[in-house]
Amino acid sequence: REKGRFVIGKESTASESCHKPPFSMANITLFAQVIRLIPREIIQRLVKKHGTDKHAKGFNSWSHLVTMIFSQFSGSVSLRQISEGLQSATGNLNHLGLSRAPSKSNISYQNANRTSQFFEDVFYALFQYLGQHGGLKQMKKRLKAKVCLLDSTLMSLCLEMYDWALYTHTKGAVKMHTVLDFETLLPEFVCITNGKGADNTIAKKLHFARGTIVVADRIYSDTELLNHWDSTGVVFIVRGKDNIQFESIRERDLPDTTSQEILIDEEVRLTGVETASKYPKKIRRIGIYNVQGGYTIDLYTNDFTHAASTIAALYRSRWKIEIFFRNLKQNLHIKSFLGTSQNAVEIQIWTALITILLLQYLKRIAKYPWSLSNLTASLRLNTFTKIDLFQWINEPFPPPPDEPEIA
Repeated sequence: REKGRFVIGKESTASESCHKPPFSMANITLFAQVIRLIPREIIQRLVKKHGTDKHAKGFNSWSHLVTMIFSQFSGSVSLRQISEGLQSATGNLNHLGLSRAPSKSNISYQNANRTSQFFEDVFYALFQYLGQHGGLKQMKKRLKAKVCLLDSTLMSLCLEMYDWALYTHTKGAVKMHTVLDFETLLPEFVCITNGKGADNTIAKKLHFARGTIVVADRIYSDTELLNHWDSTGVVFIVRGKDNIQFESIRERDLPDTTSQEILIDEEVRLTGVETASKYPKKIRRIGIYNVQGGYTIDLYTNDFTHAASTIAALYRSRWKIEIFFRNLKQNLHIKSFLGTSQNAVEIQIWTALITILLLQYLKRIAKYPWSLSNLTASLRLNTFTKIDLFQWINEPFPPPPDEPEIA
């Protein structure tokens, strides 16, 4: 963050060399070894910044963070399950940095009163730390430019219990606006609002680095937003709405090697009453036929350099952010919440994001081909198992020993 605004796509100046985490002994639990991936100095710095340990009443910020991550790892759906689950780890709590298991009332009180901004900053700091140690990259970089996928997802809430989560007259919801880094397939930016939080309003507050390619669905095809991106040197690829009015300026040639899904590639000028004034410059329109769905879509972009097939492939990659949302909702606990205040809901979402960050890090440094769901389930079953973490993620199912031959 720079002076209150979010900056996406800046190059890190830190070393990108791959660094294996410190070797963990097998006399502590798997969960404790995962928690040790979080540098305590980062937490101490953020505690000092936010002053979150004032009036902690024996349940400090580190204990709160570990407790909420435990709720995600264990799949606990109530405060009682979290408290009793940690109580069952008697003798192993000191490995987690906890003096004792928290009570239900302690967790509830701190979820309502300890600022969620602390957990948000923990996520961003951990994302940067693990990224610098080479454990987050997944996709091979095909373009020199940075690619970001922009979208949002809704989580339904009961409006009577969550009266702050406005959405419709009868339904409540919380919305998670997300910028996903195409190289790591992890969120670089997340903003949590109620269900009425406008996607374009949040997008206008983002400041992408010059040259960044932003790929988004048609909900972001607001011409004022597109003009803002173009004027700041951001390349956009968005799906256009069906009622966009335009006139053709020049039709671009399609090479013989172009995919048959590309129907047309042309430069156009918007002619709608409002769109023409908000985006007076020429814009590139690419018509694509979706073979699976049997329909056509129009992509609009200010990229006049890359081939139409490259732009179409980048737009198809937008579904990776939908996969991220699905993985988050299916593998972690954010469909129901442990508290009704806005702060409690945000803490639970941020700790879910911290957890999926740790899971993806383990998945990507492991030699065994884990799927995210299998890794989550296996860790959940072995939360308090004492075995070396890195040995386990590399070879979770070792072959049985050879049976002695019978004479």
